[in-house]
This record gives sequence, structure tokens and C-alpha cells, in this order.
Amino acid sequence: MLFRSINPRCPQSNHPDNGSQAHCAACGSSLLLQGRYRVMRLISQQTGFGEIYEAYDQNVPKILKVLKQSYNRNQKVVDLFQREAQVLSHLSHPGVPRVEPRGYFHYFPQGSTEPCHCLVMEKIDGPNLKQWMVQQGNHPISEKQAILWLTQLTDVLHLIHRQNYFHRDIKPDNIMLRSSGQLVLVDFGAAREMTQTYLAQLGDSGITTVSSAGYTPPEQEQGQAVPQSDFYAMGRTLIYLITARAPNDPAIYDSRTNQFNWRDRKSTRLNSSHTVISYAVFCLK
Repeated sequence: MLFRSINPRCPQSNHPDNGSQAHCAACGSSLLLQGRYRVMRLISQQTGFGEIYEAYDQNVPKILKVLKQSYNRNQKVVDLFQREAQVLSHLSHPGVPRVEPRGYFHYFPQGSTEPCHCLVMEKIDGPNLKQWMVQQGNHPISEKQAILWLTQLTDVLHLIHRQNYFHRDIKPDNIMLRSSGQLVLVDFGAAREMTQTYLAQLGDSGITTVSSAGYTPPEQEQGQAVPQSDFYAMGRTLIYLITARAPNDPAIYDSRTNQFNWRDRKSTRLNSSHTVISYAVFCLK
């Protein structure tokens, strides 16, 4: 079994001798993080500020997020990365990934005085909803499925908001599906705490804005996101699931008039008078 170095300057991070020793054969960096985590493979480098790895704590698979080194001196980005660990370590719910109190840590590669910012969390045993839709042939979901998922997401948001946090980046890519059928909201890097200081700064340039085309509410684009903004993004996510089209798709959305014409695109298994449809419309008001 080969282990991988996360040293960004390593010339061969997956060296063939890395399975038989404690340090990388190419760069000399420790292959055991925090005395317990061994990195197996790189999963993705296309996730905004971080790189995603699969790691193991003995025989238990984990997800390791490492802040890209190019952002190490960008304090706003570092703050966002640290906030994800802070938020998740305070939440206990099957709808959010588990993070241990010391899940966030610094790792120093061999010969480096600059740390790697690391976050270890539970690995969810399933795809995100964007991947799931592709796997299912991009068919709209049924009324029963829509109601179940809407209920699960609302329950997760209730927990998060009750802790005075809000997510700010709800979209199909950031919602994963456990093998048990439970939805899990992931990527809390954009989450904010609702404090008096935050409220006083609404609209100021000091607030880092996060935008995902088709899902981000207008007030968030202007740096004025509030907990209710999460429901707008959830409503647009629901429209995607029941139509199998992105909410900014010209087939269902007219950008000139800011009008949705998606009812004819919904699943034939979905009753247009049902609560699910009403709720999606409500979220967009």
C-alpha cells in the first residue's frame, strides 16, 4: 500500500517506496500526519481554495482538505478555511460531516517554515447530488423524493441556523447522499456566524462574498447574506432536482425579466399543486 506526501514542493509525492517507510522517499516529509493520518490519494484539486485527499486513520477512511499553498498568505481565505473546521466541530447531525475537535491542524513539510493548513473530516460514502443526477440519467426526481430531501435539508438548516451560523453556498455539488439515503450538507468554508459585528458590516467590502451561478441569492451577491439566503439557494437547488435543469438554464429562466418558466419541465410524477412546488416558489420570493 502506497502513501502520499502532501508537501506541495515534493518532486514525486507518490514515490513507489512510500509504502515501506515513515517519511517520503522523494522529499523526506513525514507520511504520518498528527501521528495518526496516512494520505492515500488525491481526489480533487478543483474545489476552490483546497485540495481534497483520501486519508486513513488506521482502517477508517477520512477526507483531508489541504489549503492550496498559493492562498497561505491570504488571510481572508485562511479565515474561511479555519471557519469550516470551527463550524463543523460544533455540529452533531447525520446531515453534516463529523469533524473532531482537533480536526484542524498545521503540518510542516520537511525543510519548510510555512505550514500546510489541514482539515480532516468524515468521508461520506456516496456522491453529491450533481453526480447522482448524472448517474440516474439526468431524470427529474419524484414528488416523494423531493419531499424527503426537502425535509432533510430543512432539518439540517434548522440546526445550523440555531447555532447562529449560515452556509452561504448551498447547491447540488455541496449536498452529498449517504448510502443510507440521508443527505449531507458539505463544504462549510463559506459559512458565517450571525453576530452583531457581521450585521453592522452588511454591504461593506470587508465581507467576503461567495457566488455560485444560478443558486446565489441577489442580496448575497451584494455582501448582504443572512440565514434566510440559505433557503433561496435551497429553493433553486430543488428546482434543479425536479426539472433536471440548472436554475439559470435559458430553457426555464428568462434573465431579461427574471422570470422562471419551469413548471412544464418538472417531473410528470410531481403534482404541481403540491407543497414541494409551493415551497420552491416561496424560497425564490
